[in-house]
Amino acid sequence: MCGRYVTPAVEHVEALFDIEALGADLPEPSYNTPPTDPVPVVVEPEPKGGGDAVRRVERARWGLLPSFAKDPSFSSKAFNARIETVLEKPTFRGPVKQRRAIVPAVGYYEWRKTADGTKAGSKTPYFIHPEREDDLIAFAGLYSWWADPTKPGDDPSRWVLSTTILTRGSTGELAGIHDRMPLMLPRALWDQWLDQSVIGTQGLLDEASQAGVELASTLVMHEVGPEVGRVASKIGR
Repeated sequence: MCGRYVTPAVEHVEALFDIEALGADLPEPSYNTPPTDPVPVVVEPEPKGGGDAVRRVERARWGLLPSFAKDPSFSSKAFNARIETVLEKPTFRGPVKQRRAIVPAVGYYEWRKTADGTKAGSKTPYFIHPEREDDLIAFAGLYSWWADPTKPGDDPSRWVLSTTILTRGSTGELAGIHDRMPLMLPRALWDQWLDQSVIGTQGLLDEASQAGVELASTLVMHEVGPEVGRVASKIGR
C-alpha cells in the first residue's frame, strides 16, 4: 500500500514530465502527505471542443471520489487501488479505462512490522526513493471529477478533482517491508498511460505491472523516525 509519501515541487514536475499547462492553486511540496490532502497529478485530458490533448499538472484530492460518492469522506477509503481488481470495482473501472494519471513523488514511506514481545508488535518506518535525488517516482494513478451535491450547479468550486494510486504485490527487497507496493511507471510508459485514446485493458495493466517490478528494484531505502506517522509532521530525508 502507499499511505504516506513526499510530494515534489511543481517546478520539478513541470520540467521532468514536459508539462504544457499548469492548473490553479497547485499544492506546495510536502514531506509527509497523507490521504485526503491535495497533491499534484499529471493528466492529459482531451479538450471538450476537440483538438489535441494537453499535458497538465493539476491539484487533486488524494483519494478517489467516484460520481456516486455522497460526500468527500468517501475518498479516505479509496486512496489506493489494487491492480488485480481495479477493472472489477465500480469505483475504479471507469477511470482505469480513460482517466489515468501519473502521481509524481520524491519517495514514499512504508512500515515494517517487527516483534517486540507485545501482541501488537511495533512498526518501523522506512523512506523509499530513487537513488538519484533529481529523479522522481511516477506512481500509476487514476483520476475522477466529482460534483459536490451541496453546492449550486453553476458554482465552479463544486467540481473536485481526485486521484488514487495503484498498488501491486511487492517484490525483491521491498517485500521485506510490506506485502504491497505502489505501481511505478518507467518513462517509456508515461505517454501510453496518460493517453486517453488508449483504452485501459488488462493487457495495459499487466504491462505496467511488469515494468513496475523492474523499476522498484532500482529504489533505495533507509529507516526514518516515527514522526512520519503523525500527519502534522513535515519531515524530509
